[in-house]
Amino acid sequence: MLCLRRGKRAKRRSELSLMRIGVLASGRGSNLQALIEAWKLGELNGELVAVGSDHEEALALKRAEEAGIPHGAFPLSRFSSRQEQEKAILTWLREQKVEILVLAGFMRVLSKEFLQDIQIPVLNIHPSLLPSFQGLHAQRQALDYGVKISGCTVHFVDEGLDSGPIIAQEAVPVLPGDTEDSLSARILEAEHRLYPEAVGWVAGGRIKRNGRIVVKL
Repeated sequence: MLCLRRGKRAKRRSELSLMRIGVLASGRGSNLQALIEAWKLGELNGELVAVGSDHEEALALKRAEEAGIPHGAFPLSRFSSRQEQEKAILTWLREQKVEILVLAGFMRVLSKEFLQDIQIPVLNIHPSLLPSFQGLHAQRQALDYGVKISGCTVHFVDEGLDSGPIIAQEAVPVLPGDTEDSLSARILEAEHRLYPEAVGWVAGGRIKRNGRIVVKL
C-alpha cells in the first residue's frame, strides 16, 4: 500500500511539476507532522523531499523516517563553527534539489550569508500576530501585555528577527485564566491548520509578492 501511494505521488509530481519542499526542525516536529499529513492527502502542492535537524535525537527526524522522507542530522558539535554547519545543511538541501525551505520549530536563526546563498523561498511560522511579540516566548509576551487576541503568522524569512513579509495569519482568543501553556496549545492548533495551507499556496504558485505586500492569487 505504501509503495502504491508513493507511485501515485511520483506520477502526480511528473504531471503537475510539484515543488520539492525541505523542512528544518529542531524538536518534536508537530508542525512537520501537519505538513506530512497534508502531503499524504495531496493538499500540499509539493513533495516533502528532505527533513534536517540540528539535533540528532529530534523527534522530527523519527517522523520523517516513518514517512519515508530523506533526513539528516547536523548537530553543531560535528562542525568547527556555525558557518561550517550551515554550509553542510545548504549543501545537503541542494543535493536533495529542495525548491522551498520550511522552518518548523527550527530553533536557530539562519545567518544572513545562508539566506543570501540559498536563493529559494524560506518560510517560517511564529506563535504571534506579527509584528507583535517577535522573538522567543511570544505567548508569554502576549499574556504579559494583556492582549485579548493572539495567534500565529506564516511569513517569508528575511535577515531580521521574525520580520519577513507576512503570508498568512490566524487569530485565536486569549481567555481569562490562560497560562503560557494553555495559550501555546491553542495557538499550536491554529499553526497546524495554517502552515500546510500557506505552504501549499507558495508551492502552488498562488502567492504574489510586491515588496512587503503578499497577495494570495
